[in-house]
Amino acid sequence: MSPHELRANWLHAAWVVGRRDFVAVIFSKAFIFFLLGPLFPIVVGAAAGSIGAQVQHDLDRPQIGIAMPAHQGDEFIAARNSMAGHMAGPVPEFVVLERLGTNQSFDARLLLAGKAGRIAAVVGGTLDAPVLTGTPERVREWRGLVSAIAARAAEPRPGAYPEVKVDQIATSTVQVRNGQVVTAQAGQILLFLLTMLLAGMVLSNLVEEKGNKIIEVLAASIPMDALFLGKLFAMLAVSLVGIAVWGAGYGALVLAGMRSVPILDAPAVGWPLFLVLGFLYFAMAYLLLGSMFLTIGGMASTVREVQTLSMPATMMQLIVFFLASFALARPGTWIETVSLVFPVSSPYSMLARAAQSGDLWPHFVALAWQGVWVVLIVRFGAQLFRRTVMKSGPSQRRKGRRFSFGKRQPA
Repeated sequence: MSPHELRANWLHAAWVVGRRDFVAVIFSKAFIFFLLGPLFPIVVGAAAGSIGAQVQHDLDRPQIGIAMPAHQGDEFIAARNSMAGHMAGPVPEFVVLERLGTNQSFDARLLLAGKAGRIAAVVGGTLDAPVLTGTPERVREWRGLVSAIAARAAEPRPGAYPEVKVDQIATSTVQVRNGQVVTAQAGQILLFLLTMLLAGMVLSNLVEEKGNKIIEVLAASIPMDALFLGKLFAMLAVSLVGIAVWGAGYGALVLAGMRSVPILDAPAVGWPLFLVLGFLYFAMAYLLLGSMFLTIGGMASTVREVQTLSMPATMMQLIVFFLASFALARPGTWIETVSLVFPVSSPYSMLARAAQSGDLWPHFVALAWQGVWVVLIVRFGAQLFRRTVMKSGPSQRRKGRRFSFGKRQPA
């Protein structure tokens, strides 16, 4: 058989395996539940985030009580209101607790030690000598603010605030760079979540077929390299179907009025090319992790061993993600070089590079480098799996022959 015919048979075998796995997964009931699976953590996370945001909103709006003689507390609040629009950040709310008379005192410590509600601190004394009572962190935060408002309230004729002329610019180099870093981080996080969520299908499919001995039948019929490659691309196609369904569902919710995610700054290569590179790097990250899972399946002889050996691969993926995220903040260092060259972390680091640099030739090199490692890991995993499967097959056949020879033949 010529090399061309061998290659054609090899590709045909990979296509048959991939089509079989793709159809079997897509038209199964488990795939429907798999598509619905991410909705539960999203709903729970949205509910928890909404509750947490409300709680944080309440915590970020503490009140400062005022206990001053006569109407000095009202003058203090009037000064606060006049200054609120000219101060950066939110200004705490002030509430008059007591308008003290002559020789009347107010115990601020007793109030704060008891049920003070939202009162986080108390301003006492007079406008000329205010006294701020509160915890150390609150005192450090509000001491200067109370001093400025008291000085404003004590002025006999408060003057108008001068108008400040502004000269605005559309953007700056620092702002563009920081925005691209945020886009790079968002791309890395999304790529990591999708890879970790979807790559497990390769291992679950292999575990199922390893348990019912289908994999041994396939291994005896077609080349192992074709078997592994077909399974990898079938699961990649299933993952893309899942991403398309989730993306369409999210788009429908946004069109229905749901609040969308914050708009990120445009990456250095532009959004169209960044999305294309994101798709390619997702495919490479998925194939790299999936080929590692298939190799792990070749090393294990039982389903329990497959699940045990997959844990180091999952932990390694977390370390790889942390490496790429750490390298993002240290451009030009050896850490970035390692994250770009190491094949498993390369998709994450190169996607971040696409957000920060407009050069395109490094991406062609990186994709080719990652593809070489996919082929190497697939061939290594196929060789390892062939040895384990073929080793168990002959031993079982020899055992069967010894058992049959020991039987007494009927007369």
